[in-house]
Amino acid sequence: MTMFLETERLILRDFVADDWEQVHVYASDADLVKFMDWGPNSENATKDYIDTMIQSQQQTPRAVYEFAITLKENGFLIGGCGLHVEEHSQASLGYCLNRGFWGCGFASEAAYALCKVGFRELNVHRIFATCRPENIASAKVMEKIGMTKEGLLREHFYVKGKWQSSFLYSVLANEFR
Repeated sequence: MTMFLETERLILRDFVADDWEQVHVYASDADLVKFMDWGPNSENATKDYIDTMIQSQQQTPRAVYEFAITLKENGFLIGGCGLHVEEHSQASLGYCLNRGFWGCGFASEAAYALCKVGFRELNVHRIFATCRPENIASAKVMEKIGMTKEGLLREHFYVKGKWQSSFLYSVLANEFR
């Protein structure tokens, strides 16, 4: 089943093979991915990611919903967002935008649309997300879409040569507006 979500200013759609170049623009940006547990990507890593996302679209039942974030006005790909359905009716939320489109509310718009799908169509009970404590912009996105800060996961994973901590946010189905 091909997925396509429309918001006021965005189209969220399944990735296609030709997306790799526009994804690579942000996935290879060292400043952009400094808070991520991946990247900066090589061209091959970005192509592998796109291939993996295309394969995940064929899962039955589908558990990984990774979408290209495109501008409704012209179809330009500005980032990616995803909802990963996990055990016990939970899903994890993530998003990443080309730096040229930061500060415009696009991440909040995309994340809210994914939460809506998660609760109303996928019937999950809880959606959660994490961000590095230094990533104030991402924390603001989570707060803007109605997530509650649950706490700090102290040095819970090792990536990019050091132990990383994360803020944990979530929203429950009965809290989502």
